[in-house]
Amino acid sequence: MNDIALDRSDAPTHPYPTLSDPVPGKRADIASPSGRIALYSAGPATGVPLLLIHSINATPSAYEVKPLFEHYAGARPVYALDLPGFGQSDRSDRAYSVKIMVDAIHAAVAEIARAHPGAVDALALSLSCEFLARAALERPDAFRTLAFVSPTGFENVARDDPQGGNRGMPWLRAALNVPLWSRGVFNLLTSRSSIRYFLEKTFGSKTIDQGLWDYAYLTTHQPGARHAPYYFVSGYLFSKDALLLYHRLSHPVWMIHGVRGDFVDYRHKSLVERHANWSIDVFQSGAFPHFEMPDAFTRAYDGFLARHADPAGAAAPTVE
Repeated sequence: MNDIALDRSDAPTHPYPTLSDPVPGKRADIASPSGRIALYSAGPATGVPLLLIHSINATPSAYEVKPLFEHYAGARPVYALDLPGFGQSDRSDRAYSVKIMVDAIHAAVAEIARAHPGAVDALALSLSCEFLARAALERPDAFRTLAFVSPTGFENVARDDPQGGNRGMPWLRAALNVPLWSRGVFNLLTSRSSIRYFLEKTFGSKTIDQGLWDYAYLTTHQPGARHAPYYFVSGYLFSKDALLLYHRLSHPVWMIHGVRGDFVDYRHKSLVERHANWSIDVFQSGAFPHFEMPDAFTRAYDGFLARHADPAGAAAPTVE
């Protein structure tokens, strides 16, 4: 169950460290149109399920949502997935696209529905908020509420192209894939010192989560770890129509962001602030407030969920 699919092109020269699952609980490996994806679950058998989706960068995995996974497992069914190319999911050498990521979310929701029929609450981090928004627009009945933590798409360059598409730069992807230096460049990006540098930018502080740092190093030193991040760095996972996706949502949406670090540009959030279905909170934190301020974060999220209980009055459960 916990075997990692090997990228044979890397295998002869790299002794890879063992990668444990990023969160506690049961793991299921799902065969999906996006390849094999790892879905983790915990919590009681009844209740509205919560799906947690990590961000996209060079080092992500479901460990990024571990504080929330552990917290909500005490009161409701909770799920987290490793998106394609990351964590324990398929990391094969292929083209990674917005569609692959969105289809992985659909596959996870379909798997959850086998045990818990009905809509899910879903929470995503950073760039994955764009994937979740698109998934919710494609299959609106599958989602009850949406939560976007430090979402991309509101920054200085307005991504509101009605033609859609992505911001891919073929020249950069080609340069990163040159065999002479492809693996070496990734090794530089994912050294322990480099990972810490980028985490400090994420947290906006020298104080980062030690466990997250350790797991980020381990997960980037696995077979095929560079393939998906190179599509991220080359722009292929950024949608040109992100703002329009957010604008079109009719679900109850909770957006939260911090004020420290490199991810604080939300100048275009005025587009959704006036929408009645959007609630926006700002925390005195970096881009991962659920690590820095877990109690305040979950209180705010629980409050949002309570305001959007089912018509029959069944709100999502909270943890004392």
